[in-house]
Amino acid sequence: MEGQRDTRQRLASLLGEVAAHEGVHRTLVEGVEVARISKPAPRAPVVYQPKILIVGQGRKRAYLGDEVYRYDAYNYLVLSVPIPAECETEASPEEPLLLLAINVEPTMLGEMMLEMDEPPSPIGPTPRGISSTPMTEELGGTICRLLECLKSPLDCRMLGRQTVREVVYRVLQGEQGGALRALASRDEHLSRVARVLRFVHAEYAKPLSVEEMARQAGMSVAAFHHYFKLVTASSPLQYLKRIRLDQARRLMAHDGYNASTAARAVGYESASQFSREFKRLFGVTPVEEAVQTRARLVAG
Repeated sequence: MEGQRDTRQRLASLLGEVAAHEGVHRTLVEGVEVARISKPAPRAPVVYQPKILIVGQGRKRAYLGDEVYRYDAYNYLVLSVPIPAECETEASPEEPLLLLAINVEPTMLGEMMLEMDEPPSPIGPTPRGISSTPMTEELGGTICRLLECLKSPLDCRMLGRQTVREVVYRVLQGEQGGALRALASRDEHLSRVARVLRFVHAEYAKPLSVEEMARQAGMSVAAFHHYFKLVTASSPLQYLKRIRLDQARRLMAHDGYNASTAARAVGYESASQFSREFKRLFGVTPVEEAVQTRARLVAG
């Protein structure tokens, strides 16, 4: 217990040094970002990307249906696939949220599983694409080494990716490593659903049907619907709608689209239907959301 407390304190201190500036920032190690957030954020819709999220200070909560996933100094979050959910942040200027984000890369996972050369695990239930797991002393120590590495450009170049691999290895060996293991296996249901999710994120503006998605997964419609909901806690069409609305919000905020052009760009034929569904999800009209987001960007 004493060792874990020391590791948590060291991790928070190092992350505070590396994430010295407000906001989310890339590091010199590919696929690794750090964040410092000094203001709380109320529960709001978000689309999580496949990442390992480690918090050194502050707290975040992800809401997926009736389930709550907490990640803080004691628990880390693992996302094996893109997940539409809701997120809430606890932070303040006195105790800002300090966060480390590492991309989940299927190629790296596959290479590591081959190198580990373990006998196949017994087939269990298909894991959800999101999990919250207690931080171990071994993983905490590896993360501290990665944070030390991020302080030196030369260390980043020479040791960065190698240390990221060690973090991923520790997560694979952890309590909730099953989802990452399943993602690395082509025959697992989760990896088939993940393949469809990549297809949806690339082709969301096209008129996609559940039948087409099931064909992409190589499953019957009934089996695909079942496993899709197990992984994402959403139906395929609900998921597609969330991705379209989230992308439309980005287009309006960052690229200057108005509501009707954003609606068409993400696959909506009816602008009024788009506005209704947008307000139902985000609580404001498309125009109000775009104005608010631009104001936040201007404010930094």
